[in-house]
Amino acid sequence: MSAPAPIPAALEALSDQPRVRDFLATALAENRLSHAYLFLGPPGAGKHEAAEALAKCVVCPRGGDGTCDECRRVAHRTHPDVRWLRPGSASGYLADQVRDVIEDAGLAPVRAGAKIYVLERAELLRGTAANALLKTLEEPPAHTMFILCGRVADAMLPTIVSRCQQVPFRAPSQSAGLASLMRSCSVTEAEARVALAVAGSSGRAVEYLRSPARAQVRRLVVDTLDALARDDSWDVLLAARQIAAAVEVPLGDIRKAQEDALSETQDFLTAAALKQVADANKRELTARERSGMMEALAAAESLLRDVLMRSEGAGRPIVNEDAAAVVDRLASRATTRSVVRALEAVSRAADDLSHNVSPQLTLEVMLLSVKEALECPPSSR
Repeated sequence: MSAPAPIPAALEALSDQPRVRDFLATALAENRLSHAYLFLGPPGAGKHEAAEALAKCVVCPRGGDGTCDECRRVAHRTHPDVRWLRPGSASGYLADQVRDVIEDAGLAPVRAGAKIYVLERAELLRGTAANALLKTLEEPPAHTMFILCGRVADAMLPTIVSRCQQVPFRAPSQSAGLASLMRSCSVTEAEARVALAVAGSSGRAVEYLRSPARAQVRRLVVDTLDALARDDSWDVLLAARQIAAAVEVPLGDIRKAQEDALSETQDFLTAAALKQVADANKRELTARERSGMMEALAAAESLLRDVLMRSEGAGRPIVNEDAAAVVDRLASRATTRSVVRALEAVSRAADDLSHNVSPQLTLEVMLLSVKEALECPPSSR
C-alpha cells in the first residue's frame, strides 16, 4: 500500500473536506492535475476555499506553502494569473465575460507558470456564454486551468460537465466546522460560532477572525440594531453610512496590493492587457465590497435569530453570547411576528445586493424596515 501524498500547507485549510484535500494533494504529487475541475456542493461547503488553495499550490514556487508572496496575492485576489469571475448580471454570465476570459487565456502567464480561472456560481453559465466556454474547455490553451464552482451538476450544461473533473463537496457538520475553527485560530467556541454565522464557512471564518476590521463591522451592526428603538430616521441613515464605510476599510489593503502588482507588470503588458487587469481589479473590489456587506447582513440575521429564540422562549443557547444583553433588550420589546418581519427585511436586502442595488441604499432600506418591523416606527427631527 502506497504512502499517502504529502499535504501542502495551502491545502491544510481544507480540513473540513478531507477527501477533497487528499484527492487534490495526490493529483499535485503525481502531476496529474486536470485542465478543468467542477467543484460541486452546497453553499458553505468550502468550494471557493478549495479553489483558492489549489490556485496557491499551482502558482507557488514551493508548491503551496501558503505564506509566500505568490500565495498572499492569491489570497488577496490580486495575483495577475489567478482570475475570479462572478456572473455579470442577475440572470447569469455575460457572453463578453467569457470572451474576455478566452482572449486572456491565450496570453502567456505574467508571474506564474500557469493561469487559473475560477468561475463562481457556474450553474449560471448559460446560452452563448456557456457555448463559448465549452470550446475552450474542449481545446484548452497550454498551462491553463479552469475551476468551476456550482451546487449540482444537473443545473449545468451537460457538455460542460463532461469536460470537467467533478469534485464533490459534502456539507460539513456544525460540530466539525466549530472544532476545526477552534483548532486553527485558537478561539473559544462562542467566538467560533459568531465567525461561522457571519462568514458562512470555515475558510472564510478564519479570515474573519484574523481581521479586526471585519469584526468591527459586526460590532457596528449589533450596536445599530440595539439603538433602533431610540434612533430617528436620520440616525438610522447615519448608522448605515457608518457601516458601509467600515465595510470599505479592509479593501484598502487589497487596493494597495493591486496597485503594487500592476506597477510590477505594467511595463510588460499591452494597453489592452492593462485594461483587462484594471477591469478585473475593479470587479474584484466590487465583489469584495458586496461580500463584506453580505457579512454585515449575516451579522444582523444571526442576532435577529437569537432574538426570535428568546422571544419564543426556546431553551437553546444563542449564537451571539457576547451580545446577550442586546438580544434580551430586543426580545423584551418584540413579538415572534415582528422578528420574523425583521428577518424578512434582511432577506430582501440580500436579494437586493445580488441584483446590484447600491450597498449603502440597501443598508438604509433594511435598517428602516427592521426598525418598523420591530414596532419602532421611524420618527423625524
